[in-house]
Amino acid sequence: MNDLATRTAPALPGALRRAAPALLGYAAVRALGLVVLALWSAARGKDAYTLLTARWDALWYTRVAELGYGYEVRLPNGDVHSDLAFFPLLPWLERLVAAVSPLSRADGGFVVSLLASLAAAWGIFAVADRVYGRRAGVCAVLLWAVLPVGIVQSMAYSESLFTALAAWSLYAVLTGRWVTAGVLAGLAGLTRPVGLAVVAAVWAAGIAAFAGERVTAVASRRTPFVRERSAVPADGARTGKRAGSPATTPRDHVREGVPREPGAPGVRLRRVLGMLLAPLGAAGYVLWVGHRTGDGPLGYLEVQAGWRNGFDGGYAFGRFVAEKFTSFPSALAGLGLVLGVGLLVWLYVVCVRQRQPLPLLVYAGVVTALALCASSYFGSKPRLLLPAFPLLLPLALALARLRTPRSAVVVGAVALASAVYGAFWLNGSGPP
Repeated sequence: MNDLATRTAPALPGALRRAAPALLGYAAVRALGLVVLALWSAARGKDAYTLLTARWDALWYTRVAELGYGYEVRLPNGDVHSDLAFFPLLPWLERLVAAVSPLSRADGGFVVSLLASLAAAWGIFAVADRVYGRRAGVCAVLLWAVLPVGIVQSMAYSESLFTALAAWSLYAVLTGRWVTAGVLAGLAGLTRPVGLAVVAAVWAAGIAAFAGERVTAVASRRTPFVRERSAVPADGARTGKRAGSPATTPRDHVREGVPREPGAPGVRLRRVLGMLLAPLGAAGYVLWVGHRTGDGPLGYLEVQAGWRNGFDGGYAFGRFVAEKFTSFPSALAGLGLVLGVGLLVWLYVVCVRQRQPLPLLVYAGVVTALALCASSYFGSKPRLLLPAFPLLLPLALALARLRTPRSAVVVGAVALASAVYGAFWLNGSGPP
């Protein structure tokens, strides 16, 4: 950890106190969702805990945790659903929880998901707080909690674990903790295929930092006295704004996406090390799958093809949406899909116009592109977009500008609607 990170990093108790409103609000929203799910499921004669821990992808993760890899299902049409499609970090943690406690591996998945969702909420707050201030950070966490598919955050799925690793990796980049960022990016790459988005963010920030040093060096040779644009103190203290007040653009010291660091050899070495560590998780698992299947580096793509999943630039999804307009009832769903995609694009454009730090833009862009351009499982796209929390920051800024009573009413109403939808969804079609 470099000197800048050491000076700017708050002590853990202080950081926890600062994040407490966000974490308490998040816990309240998720508790509401679980209570509504329990009541709804009981009314339908179903077990809510089973819906959270023992259906769909959760079963595949638990099976890997119990028996290791090697299970597959051959369908009548020739497709092969292999458990190699599921990355190993969540099953490893499920096995660990079961080994050190009386809980089953399915129980372990639920515990990991609950703890990881709190870690994700804290990470989202840390990122938003650093870029826009505390109030916007709280609002960002609450918005992530009340997403329509927010119930997935409490399921024995990998979305919460991945989002936690991604958020803290991005925060580490923003605060100059390059090795930490690389390690967390590597773990994210062992969690989901979209771990590539975290790797891309770390690499983009690292390249931008090296490029910035080069420009500064050239400018220094041309001009003996180079003035700093930002007057942010070395200890990271806030200046120029009332504490907790939302800003309209990122603070100067994170505007470029990386902290202002001295170009010392030690800093560069840690940056390079972090960049080298970032892709190891995803690359290691993909290469292992290729070795196991005998298909080489492309083996994982073959596994995904067995699930009829791949990356086609959005062609299949576009055709799926177009087919919705062939009849009147489904045309409403098609219109909703078009509006949803349009909202995503608009939010990303706003993120760019608000000059979010580069790693956040890269991360959100890659997550969104991979989710929208996957060639199947169209009903899963809202769930696949769950980790793209930087897209919520423009909405968090708008919510932060409201008076507290009004913002509380808005969040409360949306939280109730989200809880009802989550209960309806899991008792109906549900994930994956």
